[in-house]
Amino acid sequence: MTLEILTPDKKIYEGEVTAVTVPGTMGSFQILKDHAPIISTLEDGPVTVKSNKAEDEIFVIKGGVVEVLKNKIIVLAEGVA
Repeated sequence: MTLEILTPDKKIYEGEVTAVTVPGTMGSFQILKDHAPIISTLEDGPVTVKSNKAEDEIFVIKGGVVEVLKNKIIVLAEGVA
């Protein structure tokens, strides 16, 4: 899967991932390979990125939207703390 995390100012992250956990409005949820298409609003909180690297990467966002379609995840964040 590919992930992009974008803010109005710049691209924060782009790369291949195995799982992503996002802070949804109704609670956090995880996105795995072949996830059903979804668009969801996001609250302030951590986006946890799992990839083939040893450690997870965590980005704290300030609200936004996530779109998942055909194993491509796009997080449009209002800002990153």
